[in-house]
Amino acid sequence: MREVRVLEIKQSVFADNDRQADLLRQDLKEKGVFLLNLMSSPGAGKTTTLMRTIEALKDTFKIGVMEADIDSDVDAQTISGAGAKVIQLHTGGMCHLDAEMTRQGLAGLQTDDVELAILENVGNLVCPAEFDTGAVKNAMILSVPEGDDKPLKYPLMFTICDVVLINKIDVMPYFDFDLEKCKEYIRMRNPNAKIIPICAKTGEGIEDWSKWLGEEVRSWHMTK
Repeated sequence: MREVRVLEIKQSVFADNDRQADLLRQDLKEKGVFLLNLMSSPGAGKTTTLMRTIEALKDTFKIGVMEADIDSDVDAQTISGAGAKVIQLHTGGMCHLDAEMTRQGLAGLQTDDVELAILENVGNLVCPAEFDTGAVKNAMILSVPEGDDKPLKYPLMFTICDVVLINKIDVMPYFDFDLEKCKEYIRMRNPNAKIIPICAKTGEGIEDWSKWLGEEVRSWHMTK
């Protein structure tokens, strides 16, 4: 039987991306740009949360936003009136952004006057979690209608996130969602994750989230 060469392409791709991500973080540190990677399922409320975040922090930091989607510019159009620089990124069918794609997006955003850059990643709980974008912090949004068991079903996403926003808490009475059980599941995956219940629609919890993010950005800039 002929010997078949086996190439571990997945490991190779991830290893190369990790190197590129570390280089990007170093470059951003030198330029004074804090990069936040924001992830969630489609419809969890990323764009609405982002609008609230910009509103809360735009007088404190110069903010730039990269809207990543497979197609369309709907989210970028929405963000454009919020008081932040914005650029739309089309992934050409890819369900995530990697470090090189993020670097290209930052170049297009032109970050010379940006202190806080936010990447709204493609709506997906699987692929975006596998690729380091070069971000300083990873955040994800879990919405109440998705169910409290998502940390059990998508472990990597919750493992890599520094903060988890539990959104749409205003509709909790109408869904079979146990907030304390959800927190327990998140801590099973990541004991260090910050958990903040919010309602992006009403603004509940946004002050706590914005305070956390603002402190992270200021602390990071102080160590530059």
